[in-house]
Formats: sequence, C-alpha cells, structure tokens
Amino acid sequence: MPPKQIHPKSLADYLEQLSKIAFQAGLSGRVVEAKWEHIRKAFHGFDPDRVARMTPKAVDKLVADEKMIRSRSKIEATVANAERMIELDDEHTGFRRYLRSHDDYEALAKDLRKQFKFLGDNGVYRFLWVVGEKVPDWHDWARSRGIEPSMRSRSRT
Repeated sequence: MPPKQIHPKSLADYLEQLSKIAFQAGLSGRVVEAKWEHIRKAFHGFDPDRVARMTPKAVDKLVADEKMIRSRSKIEATVANAERMIELDDEHTGFRRYLRSHDDYEALAKDLRKQFKFLGDNGVYRFLWVVGEKVPDWHDWARSRGIEPSMRSRSRT
C-alpha cells in the first residue's frame, strides 16, 4: 500500500516527511511508526528553526533516549536537513518554490539527493509523492531503475 499523501501547510510538514524517510532507511516501517510520536515530540513537532538549533548535547540526549531510534547519524542528519531546508526556503522564498524550480523530475531528484542527508533515489520518489509533487508513473520510474514493479515492491515506495 502506498504511503498516505499530505498537503504540506508549513516547512515543518516537509521536514517531518523528509525525516521519516531518513529514519526508515534500513529499518522496518513498523518500527519507525511505533516510535514516531515520540520522535515527533523529541524534534519539537519538526519545527525547522527549533530542530536546526539543536545542540550536540541535545543530540546526545536523543541518542540515549530508549524511546527514540537511537541512530546518531540519523538524528544529526535531521538537524542538518532542517538547516538546509531553511536555507532553501529563504533562497527561493518558499520550499515549494524550490521544489518546482527544477526543469524536470530527474533534475529535482538529483538536487534533493545532493542537498539532504539520508535521502536516496527511492526516498526522493517517496518524499515527492507524499508531499503532492509531480512524480513519474511509479511503474515507469521503477522500470527505469531496473526494479520490477510488483504489488510487493509498490508497498515499499
């Protein structure tokens, strides 16, 4: 089953979706979902300004928190991604404008992978789809990457 789409109302909505993808890297979606409410609270509702100001001491505290997914690299990536998202939002007078400033999906995907940590090819597709941006047909996209689209692989998007 594909992930639920949202209509982002703020930069926090984009950061939360990007962060969820980062935390899911290498883990079961069930594990992430089970801990997500606590993760959301720990990251101040994904308020980008507050997340970007998190100190190394705050990161240490989250790494020690048993209710968290205690991956230092994912926690630090969330902080760095918040910083970069704010910069892109400022540069383009809106994050949605940044997303739509590229010529096509492939150019945007390449730039997103460069700009954000823990965001690979599948994560880019999933992120853009979840936040309601234009993406290629999933079956065409999967085939273009040598993935045989099946109902099972569809559920991992």
